[in-house]
Amino acid sequence: MERFLTEEQQMIVDTARQITDKLIIPRRAELDEKHEFPRDILKAMAQADLFGIPIPEEFGGFGGSCFDIVLALEEIGRGCIGVGTAFAASALGIYPIMISGSQEMKEKYLPDVASGKKFAAFGLTEANAGSDASGIRTTAVLDDDHWVLNGTKQWITNGGEAQIYTVVAITDKSKGARGASMFVVEEGDPGFSCGPKEIKMGIRASSTTELIFKDCRIPKDRLIGRQGTGFITVMKTLDSSRPGIAALGVGLAQGAVDMAVTYAKQREQFGKPIISFQAIQHLLADMATGVEAARALTYTAARHIDAHPKDMSKASSMCKVFATDMAMKVTTDAVQVMGGYGYMCHYPAEKMMRDAKILQIYEGTNQVQRNVIGQELNKEYNK
Repeated sequence: MERFLTEEQQMIVDTARQITDKLIIPRRAELDEKHEFPRDILKAMAQADLFGIPIPEEFGGFGGSCFDIVLALEEIGRGCIGVGTAFAASALGIYPIMISGSQEMKEKYLPDVASGKKFAAFGLTEANAGSDASGIRTTAVLDDDHWVLNGTKQWITNGGEAQIYTVVAITDKSKGARGASMFVVEEGDPGFSCGPKEIKMGIRASSTTELIFKDCRIPKDRLIGRQGTGFITVMKTLDSSRPGIAALGVGLAQGAVDMAVTYAKQREQFGKPIISFQAIQHLLADMATGVEAARALTYTAARHIDAHPKDMSKASSMCKVFATDMAMKVTTDAVQVMGGYGYMCHYPAEKMMRDAKILQIYEGTNQVQRNVIGQELNKEYNK
């Protein structure tokens, strides 16, 4: 279908597609088996200026939109959402600085992320705090000209690989969520360390670790924005980033459709290709339709967010829910179409199915996204 892309947007698609076809797809099985962080692929993506897409031009970036990053992530997701997650997490980690950071902070951190010289990560989730932000226990206490952080973050993407971490900590326990603030923690800061890499069901090319703060001292000027505005920044960050997760789902599902159709045209039973059987045609038709519907919603949501409306949350949650549920279904159906071959680790279909599950969980579970959509609808119909 015609996407009505600008010349610059088509260039982003073509660049990401070339990297996916030449670098990601040939190595995705190896990266998955070895749980290997794709540093060389990310370096190539940086050299192609993909890391700079969301970062303003004045800080060395492309100055692109939410829609631009969606286009890149869709193509990367077609190859491997483990690689795509590592790439997306760096943008997620730097969004709080772009949204609420001072000019000096932006000048210090954004150019290195735009060039790919440094990776970023986002530290929100804890053992007792994910969807329930009020459960955060990590604290930050001001001590003269330093903040002192104590606590642990869990399941942090790019943990141990990033050099820049944006972290949420409680600065005033009496205020609950309104007592949370955001900080920049750098690799090598005293009292900061990362736990061992988690062994995951999918997206094994990405690194997932704990972040551990034991009397971690950081300069006073590492506070992002004003004290007590941490969760406002978090919500704005996630509203901006969730279409990217939807795009990974669209790309992953497109890759599964491509594989299933190719297989169905080649696989013969009863003397004819299985794509000639109506049962298989219906499966493939539903898969392809789901991908196009999710793509349309994701693109529309991204363009809506680029208009900076007041109701970003509903659109952001809608595309994330729909596209990632679709990706789980489509990859499962791709395995079904391929039968025994789809279940074997020698073929990418089973990896795609394993990878798809995390899309329904991270950056806000799909159940929580439905809560957000429902709450926004309630507000709209009370007007």
